Amino acid sequence: MEAAGFDYELPPAAIAQQPVSPRDCSRLLAAGDPPRHLRTRDLPELVGPGDLLVLNDTRVLPARLHLAKDTGGAVEVLTLEPTGEGPWWEAMVRPSRRVPEGSRLVEGDGTAVVEVGPATGAGTRLVRPLVDSMEQLLDAHGAVPLPPYVHEGLDDPERYQTVYARRASSVAAPTAGLHLTEDTMARCRAAGAEIATVDLSVGMGTFRPVETDQVEDHAMHTERYRVPLDTWQRCRRAERVVAVGTTVVRALESVGATGERCGRTELFIRPGFRFDVVDALVTNFHLPRSTLLVMLEAFMGPGWRELYRIALAEGYRFLSFGDAMFVERQREDEATHADPGRGG
Repeated sequence: MEAAGFDYELPPAAIAQQPVSPRDCSRLLAAGDPPRHLRTRDLPELVGPGDLLVLNDTRVLPARLHLAKDTGGAVEVLTLEPTGEGPWWEAMVRPSRRVPEGSRLVEGDGTAVVEVGPATGAGTRLVRPLVDSMEQLLDAHGAVPLPPYVHEGLDDPERYQTVYARRASSVAAPTAGLHLTEDTMARCRAAGAEIATVDLSVGMGTFRPVETDQVEDHAMHTERYRVPLDTWQRCRRAERVVAVGTTVVRALESVGATGERCGRTELFIRPGFRFDVVDALVTNFHLPRSTLLVMLEAFMGPGWRELYRIALAEGYRFLSFGDAMFVERQREDEATHADPGRGG
């Protein structure tokens, strides 16, 4: 498939710079004939008995450190995840070329807090904390890393966390969940739906566009995931599994594809993929030429293009702080592609 087929014109004015308040007054475009213009607080109207809403309860790390070389040059370190080899973490360092291996980066008071190690070959560096642990360093000095297309700061960093966020392990939020409130979830339960959780650590690869000419040639990033046994068993019993976000789709379908409920996944869901678990999806409006759009076409077919056209014409807000859509999976006999779509 040509990657250019997943491009579309996204005006800068359509990119949301701030979340709406309250969370559940964001707009929700429900696919159908015709599509319905709702609010995310109306989600209980779209679910009922037999439905299982699955949420990604990961929490965003305060992963961004604003540091300096001992010569005074500013350096930004975006920590991604521990390597599993002692205190070393993988990180994005900017400007990487001006930071030699062995450099000690300092805080504002001159205290050295991070040593920069070698390059990984994947556009990242190894770094290690020089004081306490990396988690303690981030808690004390880190900032929540907003997406690169968000140019305004947040008065309340918790607005880039879901209300049900738990273990800090991600560098980006599972943004479909940002719309949900305790009240909306309670009313979904009152409508007869159940709620379960998974944990997938969202990485910066989420924002990486498909830069190859052919979609199949794109190298998919890997992410850590964990699906509790109770969640998996409830998915198998449910009449309809409703994923709140593409990260939930990736976690659940990784279990369906491999049988492994935890580990790392490089699953690249593209047209022709045979879905084993998820039946409906709540998701935000995604970047042009992104792997998330490729997943969306695999899930619902090419009709996403008309929904995006409607959303842009009707003034919906796009990307992480934007509005959402509710779509159901196309039946196999409606699929238009035969590529199995597995692997990376």
